[in-house]
Amino acid sequence: MKSRIFHTQSEDETIALGEKLAAELPPQTAVLLIGNLGAGKTTMAKGIVKGLGAAPPDEVSSPTFTLIHEYSPSVYHIDLYRLDREDQVATLGLDEIFDRAAVVLIEWGERFPRLMPEERIEIRLRTTGENSREIEVVGCGS
Repeated sequence: MKSRIFHTQSEDETIALGEKLAAELPPQTAVLLIGNLGAGKTTMAKGIVKGLGAAPPDEVSSPTFTLIHEYSPSVYHIDLYRLDREDQVATLGLDEIFDRAAVVLIEWGERFPRLMPEERIEIRLRTTGENSREIEVVGCGS
């Protein structure tokens, strides 16, 4: 997957883009959602989860405190924001999740690059206005 850039003007457009991108995801892949607080990572996750048929957007929330939400056996949403050290992340069993035939959405995964799969997709979200976003989708690995 080559690098592509999209622009959205609202939360609904970001969800719709996530839905569209979900159709292109391999059945077993890690997706790092990268951006500052409020950049739209969870909003993008809502669209991807909806696009994969795992849950409606209003049932998707950031797993900031639970760390991992399993929306179906093939869709996981992980948030590493509250973790500071690799040993904390290592206790979550991510390797086992990455081995499953699942799409694994990871917020703040870029903070722990050694623990993330080399083969992955990165979705980088940047705020360009109150409701507008620039969203870059990049395939990483061989």
